[in-house]
Amino acid sequence: MTADAKTAGARATASPLTERQEARRRRILHASAQLASRGGFDAVQMREVAEAAGVALGTLYRYFPSKVHLLVATMQDQLQQMHTTLRKRPPAGETPAERVAETLMRAFRALQREPHLADAMVRALTFADRSVSPEVDTVSRLTTAIVLDAMGLDGQPTAAQLSAVRVIEHTWHSALITWLSGRASIAQVKIDIEMVCRLIDLTASET
Repeated sequence: MTADAKTAGARATASPLTERQEARRRRILHASAQLASRGGFDAVQMREVAEAAGVALGTLYRYFPSKVHLLVATMQDQLQQMHTTLRKRPPAGETPAERVAETLMRAFRALQREPHLADAMVRALTFADRSVSPEVDTVSRLTTAIVLDAMGLDGQPTAAQLSAVRVIEHTWHSALITWLSGRASIAQVKIDIEMVCRLIDLTASET
């Protein structure tokens, strides 16, 4: 990626988007998700994304300097949609651990319905270098927000709770990778997620 592309990408993310620009960005993300859903990471070619979104190739690069930037942003968009859905239909578990496990499995099943898209987004996260750090950080913050919402805390999380959330997020991400690679069944993923969510119970005495 050139220095000009990096600068353009930074400008695109730093300045608030107009309504027209936001609509264009949403078309780009929709096109990216559609192409990834059909053929995974390799199917997302910048020229094809531009054509599907109805924008010039140069315009696409001003929004997203590379395919990895685009797919990480696509994951961010997917998580935001999941977060909205989960807030409308919160988990019904009796304990914070049960609610988090239910939430993560619902998110997992949503990704399971689009395995090519899930694989493309996870590969982009794996390939992301330092230039994609802001987008990766946003994905991490969104995942944390989803987990904390499911916990249903009365106040701010403690340091121990935040540590538990980080371990849970790492496990969920690892479980997604092992499932995508065919090394874990859905049943095994559910067992692992429920097990790691018990860490939340261990932090109860420190609240």
